Amino acid sequence: MKERTARNVHQAYVAESKAFQRLLLFAKQAEKEGVPQIAHLFRAVAAAEGVHARQHFKSLEGSIGDTQTNLELAFQRESGVAEAEYNRMLREAEEDDEEEAALTFSQIRDVETGHAGLYKNALNHLIAQRETKYYLCTTCGYVSDGKLPENCPICGAPKTKFQSVD
Repeated sequence: MKERTARNVHQAYVAESKAFQRLLLFAKQAEKEGVPQIAHLFRAVAAAEGVHARQHFKSLEGSIGDTQTNLELAFQRESGVAEAEYNRMLREAEEDDEEEAALTFSQIRDVETGHAGLYKNALNHLIAQRETKYYLCTTCGYVSDGKLPENCPICGAPKTKFQSVD
């Protein structure tokens, strides 16, 4: 793919991915306000935006590999994001005296490092054909592997803020 087209496809992928997430948040708000039909509309359009994002992803990334290859790639990407990108963002937020952004970047960096560990463990689970249960901290995104913690090790949220991921 030529550079300009690749840049445009990447930009479209980012926009569609953002729209997908934004519309899901809009749907949650509509549910809170007791407008289920509007929530349903937001979820339907979000699903369409997800289709678009996946189409752009395939153009950019090519085909999806087998599960082991995907786990290895996911591990590499999570490790790289945590080590390079979030460390840079954290440093820059601290330099700009943006405490809230710095805290968020710090927590997300630590969560991403945890995700990398989960992928590494999953490779071992795949080989051993072992299943595990995952629990998501809905406050910061930390994922616990097999055990519901009393408190989130990243943000300190109580176990009531965790949900089981099926």
